[in-house]
Amino acid sequence: MQNKAIYLCGFMGCGKTTIGRRLAKMLGKDFTDLDNYIKDREGMEISEIFQKHGEQYFRKAETKALEELSQKSGVIATGGGALLSDENGRIAKEAGVVFFIDTPFEMCYVRIRNDVTRPIAYNSTKEELRARFEQRRPKYIKNSHYTIKGTGGPEAIANNIIEIYNMA
Repeated sequence: MQNKAIYLCGFMGCGKTTIGRRLAKMLGKDFTDLDNYIKDREGMEISEIFQKHGEQYFRKAETKALEELSQKSGVIATGGGALLSDENGRIAKEAGVVFFIDTPFEMCYVRIRNDVTRPIAYNSTKEELRARFEQRRPKYIKNSHYTIKGTGGPEAIANNIIEIYNMA
């Protein structure tokens, strides 16, 4: 199992990137942030992609990026909406082990409110984000192998993932 990629999914602000970086360092693996990968490939910020091409275009770019990364064996932090698609969930689950970082909404909200780099968060009210969070959670569970509590520190969460990954 140790050669399979580790995919992290969850709501915006749940800690995917922070935990992913820590996890990759602990395992001596490469780290890829899916949003940054798309930004580099598209040559523009996520907010620009949304503004110029719309969310549907961005979601197709996520699928293409996941297909490209499915050959990698590192740690991949997906975007908050990437694994809402069953196709993307299938790609990730076939290519590696998928962990849903289940962080309470209030913790996520504190991290994402007023973040201009997150177009969905920045342009939504707290109530709209909470509804989106509740709508997305079952999809994250469905498209993951494991659910990890996102309430501890990054190192503790990374250690929990490593323990499960090594037993998988």
